[in-house]
Amino acid sequence: MDSVRINNVNIYRTNDINPIKNVVEAPAADNSIKQEASATPSFKSTLPTYRDTAQESQFKVRTALVTKDEKKQYNKLFEELDSKYRKKLEYSLKTGLLLKNNSNDKSTVLNNLYKIITEERDPGLDKNKILEECLDILANPYVITQTGEDIPKEYKKQIIGLVNGLSEDPKEIAETNWQLDNLHTGTCPAASIEFDLATKHTAEFFRMVEGLTSPRNEVTKTIKMDSLSDKSSDAIWLLNTFKTPHQMKDFETAEVLLKPDENAIVRARIQNHHRNGDERSVIDVLMQSTLMQLGSQQTYNSLTDKRAPNLWTEEDGGLIDFEKTYVESVVEDKNTTSVTYQKVDQNGKLAGYEKDFGTIKKELLETLKMGHNIIVGITWPDPDNGGRLAGHEITIVAYKPNPNGGEGTFIYQDSDDGVAKPVEIGEKELLRSIHHAGLPDEIASKDFDYKDSWEIGVEEFSNMKKQK
Repeated sequence: MDSVRINNVNIYRTNDINPIKNVVEAPAADNSIKQEASATPSFKSTLPTYRDTAQESQFKVRTALVTKDEKKQYNKLFEELDSKYRKKLEYSLKTGLLLKNNSNDKSTVLNNLYKIITEERDPGLDKNKILEECLDILANPYVITQTGEDIPKEYKKQIIGLVNGLSEDPKEIAETNWQLDNLHTGTCPAASIEFDLATKHTAEFFRMVEGLTSPRNEVTKTIKMDSLSDKSSDAIWLLNTFKTPHQMKDFETAEVLLKPDENAIVRARIQNHHRNGDERSVIDVLMQSTLMQLGSQQTYNSLTDKRAPNLWTEEDGGLIDFEKTYVESVVEDKNTTSVTYQKVDQNGKLAGYEKDFGTIKKELLETLKMGHNIIVGITWPDPDNGGRLAGHEITIVAYKPNPNGGEGTFIYQDSDDGVAKPVEIGEKELLRSIHHAGLPDEIASKDFDYKDSWEIGVEEFSNMKKQK
């Protein structure tokens, strides 16, 4: 998990601003693109186009039940579902999703859905509702969202007490109540990784769902140490620094424990009965909490959507790019490099670009050709904060060239747009908005010599402390 450069800028709060619009021209870019009027992205519903990839070709795609166990498990699921969800179950079988086994223990999606419906779940969760949420994601992973949920009146007093330590101070109670009523989550990096898992590591995603919704509310995973760093000692240092519970199996592998924060199950149990509109599902709550915990050194609180500052950031909101890349490297067990494209000045404003847009596009297209999604951080000047960059995390899933030549179109997933469909956007508009991108090591290393990102992060944080 390496990085060309890292900036300690918290760019993961959307503040209800359109993340693509209001992009200003950057000064002093080698190959700058002339500013054009922002167009409203169009939405397409051709979902299967952006699902199956070359990355998963190593796993045999099966669309027919073969063994007695498979037929038994499928029939059990079928019996538990109404006609709407039976169709989604059939869809998952016909598309090959149900029998995928690209999980950490080679269990299939079907195996894990069967466990969900036949084995005990967390006492506050309904196994049938979880099964339905799983099938919703299989049918359309774009339903994954970070949209925060409200707290019903009947639970508000108890939740306020959990947040403020049972304080009886009227001012503290009022402040906590306002905070709960105005929650806008900063979990877009976690939601992007959740989406990537669901679409690229489908069986592993549902293996995690099974573990997180069980009475244990946890899942273990074996990872390769070189997914974190070329040096085993540095990989161990990262696991320890991020306070990731783990046990070394040998010099090359470790078993890590993935678990949401203790308050996540409170929100999940509420969502089990009180989910409204496009709020997060039970699965979204537990998955995003688990990923936020992993990236924030186990300091995330699902009730307040806050995390503690640490060695790399003084912020208490979302994950910075280095933390996001660490999480991505662990849960997907792959060496991901966080490459920074934008130059940000000391005032938090856009100062230029590290690479020309042609090179950026080339790296993105090479990554897509390899079968990867690309989780990117996009920025825009926040008019309510003196033009300092605000930002958001999205996932690029495909590129559509222009048949007549000229500008093509990128397709991406946005967990905070309230629309469960892929978004299309012109390449110029997107390229000038990308602050950083998570790329495979072999692509990121073509143009730059780089250090491990944890080294760069420590250096930058130390320098920032000295300046202060």
